Amino acid sequence: MAPRGRKRKAEAAVVAVAEKREKLANGGEGMEEATVVIEHCTSRVYGRNAAALSQALRLEAPELPVKVNPTKPRRGSFEVTLLRPDGSSAELWTGIKKGPPRKLKFPEPQEVVEELKKYLS
Repeated sequence: MAPRGRKRKAEAAVVAVAEKREKLANGGEGMEEATVVIEHCTSRVYGRNAAALSQALRLEAPELPVKVNPTKPRRGSFEVTLLRPDGSSAELWTGIKKGPPRKLKFPEPQEVVEELKKYLS
């Protein structure tokens, strides 16, 4: 027997959770500058890639703060988001729907830096 519309509800819940995470990442108050947020699962492989990526972002744009996991990350997630001062956000990379193999979930740091440059200019 086919499921009865549960999938749509689950997708709506995921969107609501993502919006809630962004509000929490903002600290609930107005930001004065743009911020890069890296959300990654807490397994060892994800952490190594997040560290390399945050280092590349800090070297490329030292004026931008980079936050790694400001809230509890979702299981299997690897996302990089630019939070703008006006409250909007731009997805620089998402690896949630990528893979297997697992290495497809992680971007090359230079790809994310190029995407960041597009949004900052």
